[in-house]
Amino acid sequence: MAEPFVGEVRLFAGNYAPAGWVFCQGQTLTINENEVLFTLIGTTYGGDGVTTFCVPNLTGQLPIGQGQGPQTSNRVIGQKPGAENVTLTLAQLPAHKHVLQASSDPATSAGADNGFALATGPAAFYNSGLANLPTKQSLAPQALSSTGGSQPIPNLMPTLSINYIIATTGYYPMQG
Repeated sequence: MAEPFVGEVRLFAGNYAPAGWVFCQGQTLTINENEVLFTLIGTTYGGDGVTTFCVPNLTGQLPIGQGQGPQTSNRVIGQKPGAENVTLTLAQLPAHKHVLQASSDPATSAGADNGFALATGPAAFYNSGLANLPTKQSLAPQALSSTGGSQPIPNLMPTLSINYIIATTGYYPMQG
């Protein structure tokens, strides 16, 4: 590896961190043993700032550049926006409708075939009997009730797990 800048983060496919590097897994380091790295990242990622500081935790995180781009919110270094799981609200779902076709004729099939949504079954979907139905008839609540349990859904794109490492030794990056 070429000599890195202290604080440089790289992808690494190995199962150990090379000498002069540590995994980016949020671990706490002592300032006395890693003074140069501390001068660069301070307590941005944690620590007490007196005897300890933390390296970034990229476990389960996707790095993103800091700042504000076109049509994005401001990304502040060290913050972790986003979530692995999200519970959608009704306002986030597109408007849609379900068309239900029914007939006043008695059902003759135990299955919903030939394009009909209703057939004979254990639940009575109509609020009243089938004889002499008016033009509009209310369906029983279980026929068109809400569904779903407001459970979080995964919000994770296809990924490949690999290690991020941060240099604890190397060249000190001078400001330009």
